[in-house]
Amino acid sequence: MRRLLLITYILGSSLILRSQIPDGYYSAAEGLRGEALQAALYSVVKGHTEFPYSSSGTDTWDILKESDRDPDNVENVILFYTGWSVNANQEYNNENGWNREHVWAKSRGDFGTSPGPGTDTHHLRPSDITVNFARNNRWFDSCTIPYVDEGLETGCFTSVSSWVWQPRAEVKGDVARMIFYMATRYEGENGEPDLQVIDYLPTDDYTKDPVHAKLSTLLVWHQEDSVDAFEQNRNEVVYSYQGNRNPFIDHPEYVNKIWGPVPALGVERITHEPVALYPNPAGDMLNIDLEKSGSYTLEICSINGNLLFSKPFKGKSYQANLSSLPPGVYLLHIWSAELRVTQKIIKQ
Repeated sequence: MRRLLLITYILGSSLILRSQIPDGYYSAAEGLRGEALQAALYSVVKGHTEFPYSSSGTDTWDILKESDRDPDNVENVILFYTGWSVNANQEYNNENGWNREHVWAKSRGDFGTSPGPGTDTHHLRPSDITVNFARNNRWFDSCTIPYVDEGLETGCFTSVSSWVWQPRAEVKGDVARMIFYMATRYEGENGEPDLQVIDYLPTDDYTKDPVHAKLSTLLVWHQEDSVDAFEQNRNEVVYSYQGNRNPFIDHPEYVNKIWGPVPALGVERITHEPVALYPNPAGDMLNIDLEKSGSYTLEICSINGNLLFSKPFKGKSYQANLSSLPPGVYLLHIWSAELRVTQKIIKQ
């Protein structure tokens, strides 16, 4: 969010910015990238304290009233997609209040409102009821038709040709980081769904497969809308209840290390692998030929994701010296503003 919010010790306000990551919280993730980093982060954030969706005790309504409180009016919450401030105590109220939006649509994995992904407040947000209905379970992607709610501009966009939704600019990055959290927190263990971010729009708009789109767009949104004070404070509030954090708020660079690099704005992300590697298996030298000349970064990691070698190069060809590596299988990454390539290589 880029809305300017003063979330500090303010006379008469109970909203306080707390942005202290516990010492050693992410130590398991140090030096990792790719699937190894994601697996390490899963080990950190899994097994959080779960709260019921609705109950007479502490439930998701109560958490959202604190996590999404309006700092300018502590009796209100900020509605996620519109930015409107409404009375926090008007929970649903026969469709006259607000409701709870599952940013990772609860049908994408068919988990509903059951404890776990269905009640994980890292991705639950207060929402206007009709705007929530309009978003439905649409994929996140760029679109151009403004969504107007009962004559009011929302800042959101939709489409008549594709089942997609684009939130207002101030929360694009929030959406991306919540989706990345869900894909990291839920890995199919202990009866939970295995959630995956995909880089295409499924042909079945209503599939219940545990997937959400669209990765390349979310990477751009993450870059366009950086973490701000409201999002940091929200992470702290949810952590105080659930006992786990959203790593991509605390460490936005983790997005690049797992799914990146973040594409240059306005540049289509290349998802195929326009590269030739030879010989593979290789001896001491590995030849790399690319389709286009450019500025690239070459990285070689262990099969577990530990970074062993990093070297920038320009042009469309490069010869990597592997003489320092023992025989084995490695992951080769090539990055640029327009390209992401990952291939396995074998050193003889």
